[in-house]
Amino acid sequence: LQKLIHLLQATDDPLIQEQALITLSNSAAFSVNQDIIRNLDGLSVIGGMLSDCAPKVKEKALNALNNLSMNIKNQEEIQVYITQVCRSIDSAPLNSDLQLAALRLLTNMSVTSDYHHKMINSIPCFLRLLSEGIERTQIQVLKVLVNLSANPDMTRHLLRAQV
Repeated sequence: LQKLIHLLQATDDPLIQEQALITLSNSAAFSVNQDIIRNLDGLSVIGGMLSDCAPKVKEKALNALNNLSMNIKNQEEIQVYITQVCRSIDSAPLNSDLQLAALRLLTNMSVTSDYHHKMINSIPCFLRLLSEGIERTQIQVLKVLVNLSANPDMTRHLLRAQV
């Protein structure tokens, strides 16, 4: 895992980055690896890949963060990327794999109400996707909206959102 993280830092080759991110994502499916990746500063390295210009690299980074977000301590570090993830959802091509990966991450990050306030400005975007997206996009958006609606503090924001 350490070598994969170092490889991500050392290369600019998108194909190598994608493969390293896929392997880290698969490794993160095991809870013991989630702690190891966090302790190796892997979350910030993977999070840094969200700024990459290659959509496939961003998508693979989002998938890895999604798997890593199943851990509360990891969520504490991943939450700094929520605003950037929301921007990615809004700017990604409609119904793209990139958009879906970002929505999946937000679904996990919105299970508890800890980070809902970071998603408030994206509620109109979520509602637009619910209207314009295909079924798989709509389902993922609904998961985020259901999580947000479980928080009474979000009621006003959800009901006042301009669609």
